[in-house]
Amino acid sequence: MSLIKRMFFPVLIVPFFFLGACGSSGPDNNSAAKKVSEGSGPAYGDIIVEGSIGDASNLIPILSTDSTSHGISGMVFNGLIKYDKDTNVIGDLAESWDISEDGLVITFHLRKGVTWHDGEPFTADDVLYTYQVTVDPKTPTAYAGDFLKVKKAEIIDPYTFRVTYDKPFATALTSWGTAILPKHLLEGEDITKSPLTRHPVGTGPYIFKEWITGQKITLMSNRDYFEGRPYIDGYIMRIIPDMATMFLELRAKGIDEMNLTPLQHTRQTENDLFRENFNKYRYLSFGYTYLGYNLEKPLFQDRRVRQAITHAINKEEIIDGVLLGLGKVATGPFKPGTWPYNPDIKRYAYDPEKAKELLRQAGWTDTDGDGILDREGMPFSFEIITNQGNEMRAKCAEIIQRRLADIGIEVKIRIIEWAAFINDFINKKNFEATILGWSITLDPDPYDVWHSSKTKPGELNFISFKNSEIDKLLEKGRGTFDQAERKECYYQMQEILAEEQPYTFLYVPDALPIISARFRGIEPSAIGIGYNFIEWYAPKAEQRYVMTR
Repeated sequence: MSLIKRMFFPVLIVPFFFLGACGSSGPDNNSAAKKVSEGSGPAYGDIIVEGSIGDASNLIPILSTDSTSHGISGMVFNGLIKYDKDTNVIGDLAESWDISEDGLVITFHLRKGVTWHDGEPFTADDVLYTYQVTVDPKTPTAYAGDFLKVKKAEIIDPYTFRVTYDKPFATALTSWGTAILPKHLLEGEDITKSPLTRHPVGTGPYIFKEWITGQKITLMSNRDYFEGRPYIDGYIMRIIPDMATMFLELRAKGIDEMNLTPLQHTRQTENDLFRENFNKYRYLSFGYTYLGYNLEKPLFQDRRVRQAITHAINKEEIIDGVLLGLGKVATGPFKPGTWPYNPDIKRYAYDPEKAKELLRQAGWTDTDGDGILDREGMPFSFEIITNQGNEMRAKCAEIIQRRLADIGIEVKIRIIEWAAFINDFINKKNFEATILGWSITLDPDPYDVWHSSKTKPGELNFISFKNSEIDKLLEKGRGTFDQAERKECYYQMQEILAEEQPYTFLYVPDALPIISARFRGIEPSAIGIGYNFIEWYAPKAEQRYVMTR
């Protein structure tokens, strides 16, 4: 699951750094020193320009699953709650809340005086509308599951909102980090056809200004933001589909921020130009990359085949050769070192002979001597798709292609532009296998990705994995407040996934953001470096751009 600002949605990773990436680390030792001089204190003004390989798809958060869209939405909208730098849950649009002793009733006390970007007041009506539209069967959203756990949602008064659950729901409170939508602009309309899909109106620190498809999205600061006016006046996301081209733009200072590739981080930025003008950061991301199999395809329905493919892939080779050591082997859907991560599950060592034996057991042999396995006259051949602009995924695909050829499997690789990749292939299940990534929330509930009820087109279990025991564990895990009990559920879940191998879990990458040194106020913490973005600033003497309104 790149983590986005709100960190509550499981989202497809677009491989670029966004403001809420998780982890903790200060700047690399070779980063630019913070300049201290007269006039170097906080000042309003300037624009930060970030590079992204993928464009957004839809700026109403409940309608999109990609991190580009959620990254923009996370700056325009607010939830009721959010995380602070130490991963504590704190208020956002809610000033405070009361939770009943049994944990089944949450009463939110909302901020007064908050306005939407068009000047209309924010009230509990907007929160109720957001709940109602999300659970509406006509709304094509992947995120209804959490709200469907609500037994009753009610407005107590304009600034008090209450939800009641009929049974414990572990992530009940954090689920209300979802973006709250403006009732006055959406009620009674078909949300999928709303102008807000391309021109969002929120309560957040930044106001939408412009979206030029395939080129850029521009936001300007909300000077009336309830937490205080952001220092940086504007944010521009430039869409640059090629990482090498993006790096050239960074070098030329055409962009201020991007997520580096391992090669760029370790070698291409090790010079005076970058040391003097940029700060680099490195931390293990809250996310993982995987090879996922479309389980509706007969080729992948035998788990021995999936196990064989995993045995045939040398994950350490990928970490060393593609990530240059900047990451860890992934064994399941949780970040190593976090409370739900099971360190003792079955591992699949690189073992081509074991892979061949499993394939023989599944009926795959080379009957005609052409070097490609076959069964009942059908060669073992499939296509891996991944998104354009992600050099690491493309290189992974090439390594996997070579290793599978060693055991008699023919692999073709197809690289697809991001929007088409999501809309025409992933959402429609129009693929055989894919290399993709997921971000992981701080309090993980992997229900939407793994439960068998979430396999419809456009939902997050797009590989169509179905396992009744996993379903029970997911339901039990989200149905208790006892973290030890949840941990046991997720440990068992990982054991089953390790046996079933619906994904070959590849790696957990290090996040490698780089940011222009003129921006100050960046304070790495347990959740990364974007939690306090409204406090980032460029000293007046170093500002480069003026935001026109």
